[in-house]
Amino acid sequence: MAFKLEGPETEEEQQVRQETHRFAKDVLRPASLKLDKLDPQSVIAKDSVLWDVFRTWYGQANHVSTQVASADIGASSNLYANCIVFEELGWGAADLAISLGVAGFPFELATPIATLMGNQQLLDEIIEPFHKDREGKIIGCWAITEPGHGSDTLGVGTDPFYKPETAGNCRARQDGSDWIISGQKSAWVSNGTIATHALLFCTIEPTLGMAGGGVFIVPLDGSNVKRGNALDKLGQRALNQGEIYFDDVRVPAGFLLGGPELYPVLLRATLASANSGMGVIFSGLARAAFEEALDYSRNRVQGGKTIADHQMIQGKLFDMFKMVQMANIYSKQAFLNNAINAATDILNNLADPTAHLPALAHCIASKVTSTQIAYEVSHNSIQVFGGMGLAKETVIEKLFRDARAALIEDGVNEFLGLVGAKQIIESYKI
Repeated sequence: MAFKLEGPETEEEQQVRQETHRFAKDVLRPASLKLDKLDPQSVIAKDSVLWDVFRTWYGQANHVSTQVASADIGASSNLYANCIVFEELGWGAADLAISLGVAGFPFELATPIATLMGNQQLLDEIIEPFHKDREGKIIGCWAITEPGHGSDTLGVGTDPFYKPETAGNCRARQDGSDWIISGQKSAWVSNGTIATHALLFCTIEPTLGMAGGGVFIVPLDGSNVKRGNALDKLGQRALNQGEIYFDDVRVPAGFLLGGPELYPVLLRATLASANSGMGVIFSGLARAAFEEALDYSRNRVQGGKTIADHQMIQGKLFDMFKMVQMANIYSKQAFLNNAINAATDILNNLADPTAHLPALAHCIASKVTSTQIAYEVSHNSIQVFGGMGLAKETVIEKLFRDARAALIEDGVNEFLGLVGAKQIIESYKI
């Protein structure tokens, strides 16, 4: 029961929703439920259904990574279509939705920057092959957290971000026309053990603290790159995550998207994009949890009538409905009016890396709001199911675990609130 703020969805948008929902229902959710029962190494094994998901998704000419990367940034119809895609993927399986989204993340960020800078090497060697991939062979990851750093790496604008003692341990040094990268990224890198390329955030100038970073596109096929084991988690088990080790990995200068002079800008753009995407995905999960409760309440008979006829259940259903609509509306608003605008502002104002973007606060608020609502709605849905909600064979049990994981990933919600507050204090106009 999703709707468009400015009016009904167009025929084209309805078609996007129907096609994506069909993929989410027939491919994504069954695969996610199957992968959820496997150990992490089996999830990424050669014969795993995971690869069927990637091949099917990349095989579609309109898969979301291609849409985002090739779309006119100002085209609201394309942006709304992307909202629809992420929402429906989140409805089907948030873990695989994130995996598919992250798979294109490095290339989406690099495309406008490489185009603006005239970086033909990056366009020819990295970006164009991704856009042409229809077999799921090119998979990206976002490598930022380290064993000694977690959500604090996202703390752009906060005081510790600029202190030398907070500098990261994964570092890049220049060697002629190349960069040499050494260090470790932690087990929370999404797609970490399966990715072919990393959007790597690492330290270039440690005296500037975390602000002295650089952003690289790093191919991960060399012998100097090692992977840890896939992480065994409570929720989102179909989302592969694992460590990456860099041992003097050499990359061309053209694979650097920006050094310390642009690092805060690029981090804000990345955080805005990631958080707004998470907001839409988990508004989809919240809707799925609500629909599971609604369907069960219509069919479960207790006391001589369906439990949907009991007022206590009706109250819970309405509360869930309200929360789902809140997440749906706000996440779309943040995605449409802020996330892409933030990226546009950054690309148009690269000369001012200290500029604070009000859009970032909305993107963070979208992620925090949608993930919290997804958790609360899935929790209440289990209450509607009663004992059956605890059974492993129910979809709602998995939705609940997946929602719980979202309160931590892409920045723990409490810390993200501090980053958002910093943006609000310094940029909100009264």
